[in-house]
Amino acid sequence: MTETAVSVPFAAIVTTPSHASPVRPDVNLGPIVAAGLLVALGTIYLGREISAGQALLFLVGVFAGGVLYHAAFGFTSSWRSFITAGRGAGLRAQMLMLALTCAVFFPLLGRGQIFGQAVRGSVSPLGVSVVAGAFLFGIGMQLGGGCASGTLYTAGGGNTRMVLTLIAFIAGSVIGTAHMPWWAATPAARPISLITTFGVWTALAVSGALFASITIVTVVIERRRHGGAIGVLTNGASRWLRGPWPLAAGAVSLALVNIATLVLAGRPWGVTSAFALCGAKALAALGGDVATWPYWSTAAQAASLRAPIATDVTSVMDVGIILGALGAAGLAGRFAPAWRVSPQSAAAAIFGGLLLGYGARIAYGCNIGAYFSGIASGSLHGWLWLVAAFIGNIAGTRLRPVFGLSR
Repeated sequence: MTETAVSVPFAAIVTTPSHASPVRPDVNLGPIVAAGLLVALGTIYLGREISAGQALLFLVGVFAGGVLYHAAFGFTSSWRSFITAGRGAGLRAQMLMLALTCAVFFPLLGRGQIFGQAVRGSVSPLGVSVVAGAFLFGIGMQLGGGCASGTLYTAGGGNTRMVLTLIAFIAGSVIGTAHMPWWAATPAARPISLITTFGVWTALAVSGALFASITIVTVVIERRRHGGAIGVLTNGASRWLRGPWPLAAGAVSLALVNIATLVLAGRPWGVTSAFALCGAKALAALGGDVATWPYWSTAAQAASLRAPIATDVTSVMDVGIILGALGAAGLAGRFAPAWRVSPQSAAAAIFGGLLLGYGARIAYGCNIGAYFSGIASGSLHGWLWLVAAFIGNIAGTRLRPVFGLSR
């Protein structure tokens, strides 16, 4: 989630998105019209030039952007709230999101197909690169001010500081691809899938027990520190087009986003591979010999580098997230970019963005591709990513005052 300028109680954070200024009775027509027009044109173009499925995935991304904005569903502020204040509503919402997604993913992945289309999970090796990358990503979350999805939706919602983070995120991703052969040679265990190892229902029971355990731990810690725990339905609102939404609504909606992605694309939701691809294309356009790098010389990556960006599912969905957040900000009457960013804050955004991009690439994904989709796929690397990234968030939280950011 995006940074706040002042320190407020967590109760206020869960009732009003941290990117929000006081709600005004009007809406911002400019962003609504712009987002609506671009979404319409993008859908038509993708449907005609690429495929109906690609157009639908674009709309899934648009929906995700609106959800992320209206529910203020980020990972960065939720983790920092737990680390610094013992408030765990955000973490509990994430466990709900994971539980719902796993309940659908595991049976589908166990069957290996849906409606005749093959489906596969995001299962990656466990090794040094995952630990190092997730740890760096965790630091980057707190300095950059957002995760992968958080950077996209806050930038789309008008946060100019997050545009700096996004640019640095892309640059860090490209640097990560340059170093990937070295990281791939570090010690690693083979990919392990709970579904393949234990079967669908045992894997689901084990995962459910872990989700429940984390939920219980957050409740116990919050009650000890504050005398009670905030529910994920606390920040409810009756205005669904303008927000804010309850965290639970965000959890359910993002579970639907990942499920829809699996059904339409045949694999789970991801975000950051598009950053590496777009950055590599830009560098190649400037004369960089990216195609000769080992990472981009494999058949699949070389094909992606040559193909139009509109053919890449992740890139199309990322653009959709930005446009969805732009429209949501307009509906909420909160699209008001502040163009002045302090030097310290800009430095934190750039440094954090570089860590985010680099960490995501060497860790086989970000908070969406590795944590959310990895755990939802039954991959142990998703759980390893979670632990390492959480430790990185602790370190990043302690580093925030160095850059003039509140803890």
